[in-house]
Formats: sequence, structure tokens, C-alpha cells
Amino acid sequence: MRKRLSLTNLAAGLVMFLVLWQVLAWVVNRPILPPPTVVLPVFVKLLPGVLGRHTLASAGRVLAATGAAALLATPIGLGLGQMRALDRIFSPLIAIVYPIPKIVLLPVIYVLFGISNFSKIFLIALILFFQVLVVVRDQAANLRPELIFSVRSLGAGRRALFRFVYLPASLPAVLTALRVSVGTAIAVLFIAEQSLTEWGLGYYIVVRTYQVLRYPEMYAGILAMSLLGLGLYFILDFAERRVNPHLYVEEG
Repeated sequence: MRKRLSLTNLAAGLVMFLVLWQVLAWVVNRPILPPPTVVLPVFVKLLPGVLGRHTLASAGRVLAATGAAALLATPIGLGLGQMRALDRIFSPLIAIVYPIPKIVLLPVIYVLFGISNFSKIFLIALILFFQVLVVVRDQAANLRPELIFSVRSLGAGRRALFRFVYLPASLPAVLTALRVSVGTAIAVLFIAEQSLTEWGLGYYIVVRTYQVLRYPEMYAGILAMSLLGLGLYFILDFAERRVNPHLYVEEG
């Protein structure tokens, strides 16, 4: 069973984070680490304007990549999980490609597709694609045989099995794979947005603030990117809890 955090615990965690940040700011006592009492007003001031536009640009990229990866990887993973002969053909290739850190392919992607939004979305989607593919394939391959036989005994063909057995059984695995990959997706987004673009939190943090020593604005951008990852994580966590409520217990 997985513990589900209550709002009280989330609020307590936020307070602990802010207190730790404030203490570190007092200890460092340098402009490079402004306290939350300085950064939060800057964040609130900039969010409706320039910071909000950079946040929307980053959110659009990561949401598009997440959706594309899930839509492509889920049916392929289900197909490989159902058809063992096909899986034996492609498993060696997946085993080789899956562990490669996809961020090293960024220059290759830029050369092939140009420096564009599509290139950044493609890179993030590529990372999430293999995360979802492997999890869904393994989930589909490990379904209990008696469940499949019972559905087949009712006259269900491969398409019906896909729709009523494999897909519902693998949906929690898809959500889990996406949820645990959120941090990686945001990290790659940050790297991809650092140059050769005009909008995005990676560009805002590195070019618009860090390089010109605007530290309060830089931390406001870091806070916005952190909240973007946190928000996406909790959206996927909420969806997973709706699909698999029996796996969660309240932590109170």
C-alpha cells in the first residue's frame, strides 16, 4: 500500500522548506542566496507578467511531450507485451537504447530537426517514451493467464483483449511511469531551454537572470519551475489514485 499525503502534511512540508531556506539565507548571508521573504514578493509580482509567459511556454512543452509519449508508447508496449515473438525481436534493441541518457542526443536532434519547439518536445517525449514503453510491456506480459483465458472463453479476440483487459490493466503502469519520470522531464526541459530560444523557464533562469546577477528573479524562476514539476506530479498522482484507489491509504 502507498501512503497518500494529507493537505496538513503537505502544508507542514512547505513550512519546513521555507524555514530551512530562511535559515540557510541567514547562514550564507550573501546576495547569491536571498531569503524567501525577498524572493516570494518578486515571484508574486512577476508571475502575472514575464515570468508567467515563460512558465506557460515551459508547461506547454512538457505537457505536449508527456501526451505524445503516453499516446505512442502505450499501444506499442501493449503490442510487445501481447506478442511474445515480436517482443523477442525488439527486446535487444530496447535493452541497448533504454539505458542511454537521451540528453546526449540533444545536438543530434538539433541537427536533424532544427532548433525549434519541436526539437525540445521531441527530446522530452523520447525520454518518457522508453519509460512508459518498458513498464507497459512488462505489465502486459505479466498479466495472469487465467484472466486472459477467461475472457477468451467468452469469444473475445485480440482487439477485445486489448481494449478490455490489457489497456485497463496497464493504465496504472502508464501513470506510474509518467509520475516517476516528471523530475527527469523537467530537468531535461531546463537544459534544452537554456539557449537558442526566447521563451521558457530554462532561458529565463540562465540568460535573463543568472547571467546578469539578478538573484531574486533567478530564484523566482527556479520556484516557478519547481512548482511546474510539482503540479504535474500531483496531477498524475491524482489520476493514479482515481484509477487505483485501493493501493493508497491516508497518511494523517
